[in-house]
Amino acid sequence: MREGNRWMNKLAVDGGTPVRTAGFKEWPIFDEREEKLLLEVLHSGKWGGTGGALVPDFQSKITQLEKQFAQYHDAKYALACANGTVAITIALQAVGVKPGDEVIVPSYTFIATASAALAFGAIPVFADIEEETLLLDPDAVERLITPKTKAIIAVHIAGAPANLKRLKEIADRHGLKLIEDAAQAIGASFEGTKIGAIGDIGTFSFQSSKNLNAGEGGMIVTNSDEVYQAAWSYINVGRVLDGAWYQHDRIGQNYRITEFQAAILIAQMTRLEDQIRVRKQNAALLDSLLGQQEELITVKETPGTTCHAYHLYMLRLAPEFSERVDKNDFIRKLNAEGLPFSYGYIPLNKNEAIQKSIEEWTGKPRIDSCPVSERMCEKEVLWLSQTVLLSDEEAMNDISEGLRKVIASYSE
Repeated sequence: MREGNRWMNKLAVDGGTPVRTAGFKEWPIFDEREEKLLLEVLHSGKWGGTGGALVPDFQSKITQLEKQFAQYHDAKYALACANGTVAITIALQAVGVKPGDEVIVPSYTFIATASAALAFGAIPVFADIEEETLLLDPDAVERLITPKTKAIIAVHIAGAPANLKRLKEIADRHGLKLIEDAAQAIGASFEGTKIGAIGDIGTFSFQSSKNLNAGEGGMIVTNSDEVYQAAWSYINVGRVLDGAWYQHDRIGQNYRITEFQAAILIAQMTRLEDQIRVRKQNAALLDSLLGQQEELITVKETPGTTCHAYHLYMLRLAPEFSERVDKNDFIRKLNAEGLPFSYGYIPLNKNEAIQKSIEEWTGKPRIDSCPVSERMCEKEVLWLSQTVLLSDEEAMNDISEGLRKVIASYSE
């Protein structure tokens, strides 16, 4: 370690001086824009989530949000709903997936990608991920297709688009539906088009950690009239668009959001592009700072990616280094240096609750082999949240210095 640094060589966990004590950007970010729109809803006396579709004379914030979001994400339609998890359930049902059908999903994702299918008896089948991108491996997907397969869920982990070109080709060739789980990828684009409606249908999340935040909430986008009408019906208790209020043609649920949530999201969208620019700038700086550190590997983007939304900055421990260190110990030391790295996912193909639910629905156990995902989860992948990427250049330099300091401690 260099002499004269403002931190000492001694690790903070051993009583040394932490690299960073200043913290990082706080979240959520809000100002008078949210306050103004929330007060408009409050004083309107119309707080519920039916939107303008059923009350045409009402200037609904939900309707405004849906129109803005559809336009922003290059989609014909957008539908707000309760959260990102039910958005996936609705999307699966809207494209015709039935109980007992198989849905191929990556094993490296949040549990909701799988549990949303299991919620109504569709069966997740876990495909492995690409080592360089940590995204769904199209070759692994194609090997898993059976006569029971009805859909593929491409998850845009961390805000990075999956290989939609290849996945769409595979889906079209086998007559499958392609669903985009874009919970972490608001603002991302692939080959010049915003993600979400490149497949048959896409889903987003507005949960409090997400890059567009309303505390909770979700959105569905599609270019299909038929899929839009089905999704609208599932969100609105099985009602029919343009039908009578008590006309219920399918079994749906009340999956609506409120006017208050829509108001917050309209205000949050005014900052989105500037925040994406800052995250991308800081991610590029981190890539540059860390790219020459042989113990670390920066995560690559899928060819064709035109915008990475950076809900997360993901970093890998190089395989040889990861065999010498314990990932939890490494993270503990980084945290003590004031760097909020986290462990990330566990492999869903090994999740006991998921496996138990699959067995309950099918009557037999199923465990898919996903060795790349398992190794990444258990030994290599580290996360930084999107709020860290909203901080300044000094913060990025501190992250680099802290990593170097902790790495060096394993050689001393």
